Amino acid sequence: MQTESDRIRPPYTPAFPLSVRRALILLAVWPLVMLEPAVSNQQPAETPPQFNGGTVPSPSEYAGTAACAECHQKQATTYATTPHALDSSLPDAKTMLGGFTPDQGVLRTKDPNLVFVMTATPDGFYQTAVNISDPQHLTRDSRRVDIVVGSGRHGQTYLYWQGDLLYELPVSYWTYGHEWVNSPGYPDGQVHWDRPVGPRCLECHASYFQWLPTPVNRYAKNSVQLSIGCERCHGPGAKHVALERSATPPHSGSRDLGIVNPARLTRDQQISLCSLCHAGGGAPIKTPMSFVAGDDIHEYLKIVPPPSDAPVDVHGNQVGALEQSKCYRSGKLTCSTCHDVHETQENADAFSVHCLQCHQVKACPRYRSVGERIRGKCIDCHMPEGTSNAIKTANSGHQMQATMRTHRIAIYPEAKPDPASAPH
Repeated sequence: MQTESDRIRPPYTPAFPLSVRRALILLAVWPLVMLEPAVSNQQPAETPPQFNGGTVPSPSEYAGTAACAECHQKQATTYATTPHALDSSLPDAKTMLGGFTPDQGVLRTKDPNLVFVMTATPDGFYQTAVNISDPQHLTRDSRRVDIVVGSGRHGQTYLYWQGDLLYELPVSYWTYGHEWVNSPGYPDGQVHWDRPVGPRCLECHASYFQWLPTPVNRYAKNSVQLSIGCERCHGPGAKHVALERSATPPHSGSRDLGIVNPARLTRDQQISLCSLCHAGGGAPIKTPMSFVAGDDIHEYLKIVPPPSDAPVDVHGNQVGALEQSKCYRSGKLTCSTCHDVHETQENADAFSVHCLQCHQVKACPRYRSVGERIRGKCIDCHMPEGTSNAIKTANSGHQMQATMRTHRIAIYPEAKPDPASAPH
């Protein structure tokens, strides 16, 4: 009878303990993958959808985050540490979070003969697929990491260029277990390098790009500006910078500041701005990157609202979940009621202060038994963490799901706070 250890043993490997077998595999694989990477022919990408047009701001209309920081140093300093600001970057020793040593830089798959090896070389970081079924003729296929996507709060995914076409790499980093995993959506135990990165992905993870349709993942390579910069929420700022640097800058509160202050937008405009990236994927109606602050999201994306009170995945469609909340339907709540995008709020208890603007802590049914210790624990019960069906991966046959906080504010009878850590 074949045991589990027999099943995962490569056919050429003696019956050593698992740790020894892994070391033998790595010793065989590592010298090979450090060589110049081999590249196979790429499959053609899908045909892009047809759009109704839409004016895309030119690069000259943008000033860049550094120009904003000249006058808004405080906001720029705190914003630089937020997940938005760190959401995409070039790969380097600081931005690449996974391990690249022989004992850390390996992803085993459910195919015992297929491993992915992550290596750091003088000319970049690489992912290599290796077939270890024949140690005398090890086959390899490599791609270099060109773009890092994800701040690392939950994980990171990596992209690579082939000419002016942008693709997703098959291995991601999973912060929960501090490990390499199959990228979400990639089949476990198979090698694929041909997953195109469309504009809906890139416009939520970058500040600017020029899309060149046909195929859908073609871009002007040098136009891509990484991270989520100031002008994604404030609109193109070159005019504003020019006005402020002029001999007669506009006075504070002027209608002609050449920039958008989201706080002065209507509630629907504010929600539209957040919906660009936080209302699910949406089907594009207009040309990518033509949406700017102040626009109506429904004229840009076809967003299908979830059925009333139907579960909404905890990832991606935070706006859809929020819109199901009584707090939102009251007409008083927007995303910025709780979130200051210029700062990172790591302490979940800090959000409860916003709840207590409208609700009395003594009205909480648990106040009778817990008392003041329940203060600061509003979202534990009314916005509990849940697993995402949108962000999941199969790793060596084991399914893993990301954990995030729901934005549907409601009563969850099964949710329980941790009053021991709440303020007294």
